[in-house]
Order: sequence, then structure tokens, then C-alpha cells
Amino acid sequence: MAQSSLSYKNAGVDIDAGNDLVSAIEPAVKSTNRSGVASGLGGFGAMFDLKAAGYSDPILVAGTDGVGTKLMIASAIGTHDTIGIDLVAMCANDLVVQGAEPLFFLDYYATSKLDVAAGHTIVNGIVKGCRLAGCALIGGETAEMPGMYAPGEYDLAGFCIGAVERDEVLTGEAVRAGDVILGLASDGVHSNGFSLVRRVIEHAGAAYGDAAPFANGRTFGEVLMTPTRIYVKSCLAALKTGGIHALAHITGGGLVENVPRVLPQDLCANINSASWTPPAVFQWLAATGGIDGEEMLRTFNCGIGMVVVCAADHTNSVMRALEDAGETVIDIGRIIRRSGDAAIRIQSPADLWKN
Repeated sequence: MAQSSLSYKNAGVDIDAGNDLVSAIEPAVKSTNRSGVASGLGGFGAMFDLKAAGYSDPILVAGTDGVGTKLMIASAIGTHDTIGIDLVAMCANDLVVQGAEPLFFLDYYATSKLDVAAGHTIVNGIVKGCRLAGCALIGGETAEMPGMYAPGEYDLAGFCIGAVERDEVLTGEAVRAGDVILGLASDGVHSNGFSLVRRVIEHAGAAYGDAAPFANGRTFGEVLMTPTRIYVKSCLAALKTGGIHALAHITGGGLVENVPRVLPQDLCANINSASWTPPAVFQWLAATGGIDGEEMLRTFNCGIGMVVVCAADHTNSVMRALEDAGETVIDIGRIIRRSGDAAIRIQSPADLWKN
């Protein structure tokens, strides 16, 4: 009996499906075009013209990130339309803290077997994120890898390139004692700490489809899939006031780990925990998981997704620019001289969970 010939498709990789996905996403991807884009989809590499984008003496800033185990919740509840926003946010927010404007984005999407409809939904989320960040989606890679991922599983990674004029780079060197620390409200858990979130859900005996007791009839899954807020356009607008000395994106490590990254060695961030109330999802996680205040602040954003350090005499103009751009802005502390090893002091962190 003749043996049937083997093919890439019956080994689990469908090249035609990949081509179908590229065709499906092309119109949406083109909608992210901006000044500087110098190539279209389909080439071996994507090109971007910095001069056409308006830069004269630019420094390039690059970042890459993923979405972490939030992807497991997306897969569990079949919600894929916002995870791409998270992907862009995790990369683009990291660029703006150095004063850079995100210019273009590339994505990497890997799965066991390509589902064109699901892939289209995921990429549309990336497109929306790019629009919110003002950057162009100019390329990417879709990898079908049977055996590497279980059926229905997928992974995402993003790569963002931005630019800032050489004399406008934010390094934190301008931070001074007496500077004001402003917090920009987060939209929820964003994309960090989900290994602990999933453990708390399991500990509570809850399912993602259950109504969250703190969220007015929304399910746990709906609350947790709220996408990461993109702070790019608001921060770029506020930078034009000239009063910002540093920015810190509050991701893994929370306020405790991220704020010190932008401070000179002799200064400390003195943060008043009574200045804001964490969103209800954090209150529930802390209470249900028995997580102490310091652990919460080291794991989650706890309601503050971006920190802005500005000169005291520019506080009003910086706050006004941020609020005009749609941010909720909270005065959360001051920069002080460091005494000892602490680069950050959060006054009475346990009080955050008594509100």
C-alpha cells in the first residue's frame, strides 16, 4: 500500500492560514500609519524615516515586553479583543518615561494552531493600542508551533521603538528635593501580578465567569481583562510644560521597585498612602488572599499606573495638562533627601487597605 506523502500542513503548520491572517489584518494595520512610515506589510524588514517624522537629532529608545499570565485568563474566558492593548501599553508606556515618543511597533504572535478569526481579533487589539499610543504597527511575526503550545494557547510579545531629541531625554538627573510626586490613576490590575491574582481566585473557589462582589454585576473575568491604560499622549502633552523631571511606569514591582529607578542616589520618594484609595479589585485581592500592604505595593500598581515627578512651581501646569488629556491626577508625595538606604518611603502602607 502506497504511503501518503507528508506535508507541512499535516505536520500542523498551515501557511495558507497565515497568509489569510495577513490579508485580514492589512486594512486595520494601515490605519495606524503615521509620518515616518516608509514601508508596508510583507517585506523582510520594516522601514521608518526619522527625518520624515520630524526629528533633527534623535536618540532612539527601544523596549520589548509581553502580557504575562493575563493571557491565561484571556484564553480561559475566550476574550481576545483587548489583550493587544495590554501588549502595546506595556511597551509604549516604558518608552515615554524617558521622554520618547513611540514611533512604531512590531508584534510576535505564537500559537499551536492558527485560528484566523482569533488572530484577527488579537491584532485588532494591537491596532487599537497603537492608535492610543500614536505609533504605527509596521510589522510582526505569526508563528504556528504545534507541540510547543497546547491547543488554544498562544503567546504575545511586543517590540516598540521611539525617539526623543537628544536634549530632551528624561534621565531623572533633574529630580530635586522638594519636587512633587503625582500619581496617575490606573484602570485596574493592568498586566502585572496575574500569577498571584490567579492564585487568589483559586483560593477563593471562584470562577472567572462568577459575578465579582465588588464590581456591580461584572464578572471577575471582565474586571481582570480591563486593559492596561496607555499614558503616552497625556505624558507627552505634559512634558511640553517643561516642569517634569522624571516619569515612572508602575508595572511589576509596584511603586516600591519602579519609583526608585528614576531617582538620584541621594534622594528618596516620600509617599503618603492616605492620598488615594486603591480600586475595589485590589481591596478584594488583599482581603481574600490575606496579602499584606507591603506585598500588595510590591506586586501591583494598587491604583497608580504612572508616577510623575515635577518641579513644585510647575505642579499646576503639569496637573492641568494631564487632566486636560483625560488623566485622574493625585498628589501623592514629595521628593526628600535620603537618610539611610531607603529610596522610597510609603507612610503606613497598611492604611491603604482600611478604606
